[in-house]
Amino acid sequence: MPGARVWFITGASRGLGRAFTEAALSAGERVVAAARDIEPLAEVAEKHPDDLVRLSLDVSDRRAVFEAVEQAVAAFGRLDVVVNNAGGLLYGMVEEATEKQIRDHFDVNFFGAVWVAQAVIPHLRAQGFGRVLQITSMGTGGGMASVGFYGAGKAALDSVSEALAMEVEQFGIKVTVVQMGGYATELFTAGTTTTAPDPAYDTLRARLAEMWGEDAGPDPSTAAPALMELAALPDPPRRLILGGRSFDLVQEMSRARAEQYRDWESLSRMAPG
Repeated sequence: MPGARVWFITGASRGLGRAFTEAALSAGERVVAAARDIEPLAEVAEKHPDDLVRLSLDVSDRRAVFEAVEQAVAAFGRLDVVVNNAGGLLYGMVEEATEKQIRDHFDVNFFGAVWVAQAVIPHLRAQGFGRVLQITSMGTGGGMASVGFYGAGKAALDSVSEALAMEVEQFGIKVTVVQMGGYATELFTAGTTTTAPDPAYDTLRARLAEMWGEDAGPDPSTAAPALMELAALPDPPRRLILGGRSFDLVQEMSRARAEQYRDWESLSRMAPG
């Protein structure tokens, strides 16, 4: 892979996507940055006129995704690193969410990421190499009240990405599920769809707000160095938790789940399957 690598990053105009875009450009790489609104990247484009291509893209539109990937390949001749980052948050209790809200959420967070993967794999297979970084969440190991649909979409992407990794490694393509911790990404503001609150859940909602507190998390730019190193590894892991605090939390949740399984082992073994 001579010269600078070519990145294709979705959800590139803000949050983690923008942080990854700026980190790659600062490292001398070339980036095709896709987002619904690419205007926030105007300043970045002025600094890197020869190395950044901006594409307006709604990942929920499968045809548009395939067209955008063709444009991305045409721009720099190949793709080396694909960062499947576009997503949003549906905030609210399971009972409160409308059918449209749920379907729209999965159209972006799950199906959009699948469309990107389907569009890029033929190009990566033809060239015999490539990296796909699937941005999910540290919370995919179990549901959490009020963000259940977000966790469900990311968990589905986790599972599909594990399958994808097994399918495409024979072609020289490496897939890593990047389980992000909490960062100040505007996910809870600009990227959020909120359900109409049912008063029956007011007490739980208040308890969750108290538990989460006011800390929005570290700046997204602090996650970029680890992602850059991950993208450079010759033999990357299939899964990576990105965030020290999140690593500890995931380990704690995993231990609690394992203990619960052991507590009810006798009931599990009553069935022969």
